[in-house]
Amino acid sequence: MGHAIFEFLRHFIAEYGYWAVALALLCENAGLPVPGETTLLLASFLAYSEHKLDLIWIVVIATCAASFGDNIGFALGHFGGRPLLKRYRQTFRISQEALERGEKLFGRYGASTVFLARFIFGLRIFAGPLAGVLRMPWKEFAVFNFLGAAVWVTVISLVGYFFGQHWDAMEHVLGRFNLVGGILVFFLIVFLWRKYHRPAVK
Repeated sequence: MGHAIFEFLRHFIAEYGYWAVALALLCENAGLPVPGETTLLLASFLAYSEHKLDLIWIVVIATCAASFGDNIGFALGHFGGRPLLKRYRQTFRISQEALERGEKLFGRYGASTVFLARFIFGLRIFAGPLAGVLRMPWKEFAVFNFLGAAVWVTVISLVGYFFGQHWDAMEHVLGRFNLVGGILVFFLIVFLWRKYHRPAVK
């Protein structure tokens, strides 16, 4: 991350505190490509290093904001349909291949994909709108969305809090974490598929 972006986010969080965390997570999960994850990491880092924020409140506020943001994205996708998704893809330069991969995951694994999408860079941003376009039942979406938000926010916040003193090293590790997380998610999907699609024993 560039020094200028780092300093901007640092000043933004220092100035607006929990509101900055809420806004960044809300926008990212509603479908806007803003650095929500980086903001969450930096807020947790500041909670550790400068004690301006409390980690517990960061987790609570970020979880609520992420969940609400995804519900906004879901509503936009549900009522806007594929024309909105097409304009969204063109506006934010999201590849057609990325959307197709996300659609296949949703079609094959259903609501559990909402949970897993939190840990896949890129898919996290448009998971809500895509679920709405695919007409996923809202109750299922809401449950898996909240659970995914709670786990993801807690993990990222703890990483930022306990390793924030080594920011440069942590950023490098997190770059690799997306790859490792993607591999782990793949094996988890395979496990869930085999568990719930196992042929009945006669």
